[in-house]
Amino acid sequence: MSLYKKGSAHYKLLKIQPVKFINENKLLFAEGNVIKYTCRHDKPTGKGAADIDKAIHYLEFIKERDYSDDT
Repeated sequence: MSLYKKGSAHYKLLKIQPVKFINENKLLFAEGNVIKYTCRHDKPTGKGAADIDKAIHYLEFIKERDYSDDT
C-alpha cells in the first residue's frame, strides 16, 4: 500500500499528491510549501486566497534566501 493515499481531501482530488511530487523531486521545504498551497487553494476544502498568500510568502522567502544581494 502506498503512503501517498493518505492526506487531506483537497489533495486526494489530485492525480499526483503534492507530497509525492515534492519527495520525488527532492524539493526543499519552502518550495514544497509553494506546491502544496498552490495545489489546494481552489479545492472545496482549500482556503482560497489565504492559500495563495501562503504560497506567495514562501516564494518571497525563496527569493530572499537564494537571490538576496546581501551575500
